[in-house]
Amino acid sequence: MLQVPSKPAFVDTAVSYERDAAAAVNDIAAQLDTKGACFLLVFVPDGLDPDTIATALNAQFAGVPMFGCTTAGQITPEGYKTDALLVLSFSKAHFRCATHLISPLKPLSIKQVASDVRKLSAQFQRTANWSRLALTFSDGLSKQEDVLVAALQSGLEDMPVFGGSAGNGLNFKETSVLHMGRFHSDAALVILLETDLEFAGLGFDHFLPTGAQMVVTDALPEERLALEINGSPAAEEYARLVGVQVDELSPQVFAENPVLVRNHELYHVRAIQGVQDGGALSFLSAIDTGLLLTLGRGQEILRTLYDELNVKSSLGKPPDFILGFDCFLRKLEIDQKDLTGPASEILRGHRVLGFNTYGEQHCGVHVNQTFVGVAFYEPKKRDLH
Repeated sequence: MLQVPSKPAFVDTAVSYERDAAAAVNDIAAQLDTKGACFLLVFVPDGLDPDTIATALNAQFAGVPMFGCTTAGQITPEGYKTDALLVLSFSKAHFRCATHLISPLKPLSIKQVASDVRKLSAQFQRTANWSRLALTFSDGLSKQEDVLVAALQSGLEDMPVFGGSAGNGLNFKETSVLHMGRFHSDAALVILLETDLEFAGLGFDHFLPTGAQMVVTDALPEERLALEINGSPAAEEYARLVGVQVDELSPQVFAENPVLVRNHELYHVRAIQGVQDGGALSFLSAIDTGLLLTLGRGQEILRTLYDELNVKSSLGKPPDFILGFDCFLRKLEIDQKDLTGPASEILRGHRVLGFNTYGEQHCGVHVNQTFVGVAFYEPKKRDLH
């Protein structure tokens, strides 16, 4: 049994379960003192209108930069939630930021995005002894995250990039990102973050490859559609391999039977979004003709979660908080197995705050069914002599 930790020292949090957008923001405003805030991160649940949220935020927090996105769930100080408006306040004492909105996302020029973020980084004045990372939030229905993360990696070079794709519950209708008081669809937000806190990146899933392999024999890459697998209709062949009928395929089946793509010695999940007319499978990551896929087998998800979050600083101390981008398919599997309570206990114990995504960006790759995060620790003491 994990002990409930004290509140993080370096980020303030506010949560509201009000189902009226304006009332939810009023509730948040009553909890947060934004004097000295560098910026707010806002994670909006399905069911609250983003534009109404933005209007109310602008009225309550005039002059405070606000960023964030719509979500497929939130990770609050209490753990997993599906209906919480979550706001994190980052203070000027420990954080500085510069931002760039990429809009529209389609079509996306790798050269232009790389040039824009390179220029942004060069113009962002450095603070002595502070370190930098980048956060990205993107329209989770844009199908552009693979190209986006490659562009950011090219432009920002050695700066680590962590991110999550905006969600829309399980509706897959419209997702958007918040930048400077407005929500934008078909857009991506890049935040260059400078901090005196020590930090470390996290990225993990809970799947191992099986011996079952398949080849995408026909695809529409621009739509992330696999039309055929092993020469048969994609949904039909996938259903055969996992041992169900095509009409039994569901988000729960996809969550528990992912397909993996090998990248050198690592396997990354290419999550399936759903079955399309004609038996095609739509994916949440890049898919192309000739791609070799391996069926994945899950390990114990709670044990993996606990072990991977149990990280320490260079001084051997636990994180003050972990900013987490956790795939909605992981939460779906946890819900399906009635493990939400114990999973939330683990998240609480490790001070994880963030949201459930339609995809995650880490180490220059767009992935699915993965937890990506940044663990922030207390600052290292500087030797003044």
